[in-house]
Amino acid sequence: MNTRTILFDSPFLLGFDHTRTLIDRAARAAADSYPPYNVEQRGERAVRITLAVAGFGPEDLSVTVEGRQLTISGKRDDGGKSDQAFLHRGIAGRGFLRSFVLADGLEIDGARLEHGLLHVDMSRPEDAPAVRRIPITSG
Repeated sequence: MNTRTILFDSPFLLGFDHTRTLIDRAARAAADSYPPYNVEQRGERAVRITLAVAGFGPEDLSVTVEGRQLTISGKRDDGGKSDQAFLHRGIAGRGFLRSFVLADGLEIDGARLEHGLLHVDMSRPEDAPAVRRIPITSG
């Protein structure tokens, strides 16, 4: 039996079915090693994901956010150069799809491609309350 299943079946964790799905999706994505990437803490409220995407141009890459999932994909068009004869081909040019699960309140600030590295910057706005008081009504 899976430990995560037991944990999420606890009666004290209500409404976490979506979280279980996100954790399983993140575990599957972590098993893929292409393209290599870094996740960097940049200050107290900012994070940067950097992917090594040598040979990809801005038109070959896509960065999207749906719900709390950040998806970065790449698809290169070889431009009909299939008759090339490589003596050694060590630079991977295959397409990829890399997904990251974002924490609540984390927002994408932008994406920049420079020197074969795609930087995706995120931050958590300061006005996001850490503790929220819930009013109690009677009746």
